[in-house]
Order: sequence, then structure tokens, then C-alpha cells
Amino acid sequence: MDLSHKIAVVTGASSGLGRRFAVDFAKAGAVVTGLARREDQLCSLGEEMRQWSAESSTVVCDVTEIAAFARTLAEVESHHGRIDVLVNNAGMNAPHGIVEDLSSYRSVMETNYFAAVAGTLTVLPGMRRRGNGIVVNVSSDSGRAPGPLEIAYGASKAALSAFTESIALELGGSGIHVHLLYPAWVPTAMGTAAVEAGMPTPPRAVRRSEAQVSRLLISRMGEPKIDIDAAFVARLAPMARLLFPRLYKRGVRKAAGK
Repeated sequence: MDLSHKIAVVTGASSGLGRRFAVDFAKAGAVVTGLARREDQLCSLGEEMRQWSAESSTVVCDVTEIAAFARTLAEVESHHGRIDVLVNNAGMNAPHGIVEDLSSYRSVMETNYFAAVAGTLTVLPGMRRRGNGIVVNVSSDSGRAPGPLEIAYGASKAALSAFTESIALELGGSGIHVHLLYPAWVPTAMGTAAVEAGMPTPPRAVRRSEAQVSRLLISRMGEPKIDIDAAFVARLAPMARLLFPRLYKRGVRKAAGK
């Protein structure tokens, strides 16, 4: 996709994939607004982006504060006249296994699901008036093939995937493309923290670098296909679950160290 002069917003932009997306979008000529909670890391991000795109900027924003998040998006749209691309990348991990504290599930859903829903619904009216735009919601293979350790996290990503696919189908033919990005396992701070917490390191077939995922996203945004898969082999998991349920169950438990 040609990102020259596009107005893009990336959430969770202070580190990991979000930071890589923001910088690479700026390098490609987009005017990027990076949103995140950590002001110190956003300062360095802003400096890096402006080396390539002078109008790019950052805003301290907690996307779980829905009203504030919506206001920030409205301000970006008002300042630049539009938002061409929104990447809902902000996310959080969750305690592994069964957690009896319901608040843990709520906090994960607030960040991984409701924030992305709010961002999507906020930018859609402007995109529909113009008849074009792109929304990318960053999901996870845990959402379509959950493991035994990823109960809260997998549930939040499954909800996000269902919402995004339904919205994408509803908007078919409108000129607006809504994508689900499945980035595979990436050694970001969140990815490595999961391994340190007990999740086995995923096999090489489903491991990708930040650079690989970012290049894939830029090359695939705006295409008719809803899903953008960094590791196609992960798409086979739901099929294996359907065709070989017992073998699949044993394999998933073994991969999780169960």
C-alpha cells in the first residue's frame, strides 16, 4: 500500500509491534500519530518518526479510558481532516491458567477488546462519508486456537476477531477495509514475558520478527482479504481441531507443557 501523505493512528505505539508500525509508516511517508500510556517512550518515538515524517506526533493516551480515546481520535481527525488508517495494536497479557478473580478478565477485555471496538466505531463515520479507509485490529492465533494457559487472553482475542470479521463483512463494497492481523509469536516484551511466565517458546514455524510483521502489514493493507496472517501454518490449527480432535487436544496440551 502507498502510505504517502496518509493520516495514520497507531495505538500501543510506545514499544513492540506498535512502535515498529509507527516508525515504518512514517518512513513510508504517512503522517502518524502514535498513542500509548508511557510518555518517556513516546518522546523518543516522536523524534524517530519526525526524521522521516515531519508532521508525525505522539499523544499520551490510555485506550481503556474510552471517552478520552474517542476524543483523541476526534482531535486527530479534526486537525488533519481525516484518519485514513487506524491500527488498534494496544494490548495486554493476562495471568496464565484459571484465575478466579473476575477483575483480571475484565481488565484484559477492556484493553484487548473494548478499546479496539471503540477505536473502530469512532473512525468509521468519517471513513464511510469519504468511502475509504483502513482499520487493522491486531488479534492473536490464541483467539482462534486457544491453549490451556491462555484463558483470558485467548477469550479477548477471540471476541476481537469475531467483531472485526463481522464489521468487515458488513462494510463489504464500501471502500473501507477492516483487517485482522495475526502476527504469530514475536519476541516483544509481552511475547517474552509470556515465555518467562511458563509458556513454551513457540516453534520456529510460528515465530516472526517485528520487521517481518510490519512489512507484511504494509504490503497487505487494503486488499480484499480480511485476515493478514504472518504465519500461515497457524491457520491449520482450527482445521486440525475439527478433523482430529483427540490428537489436536493432546498436541495442544503437550505444547503447553501439560
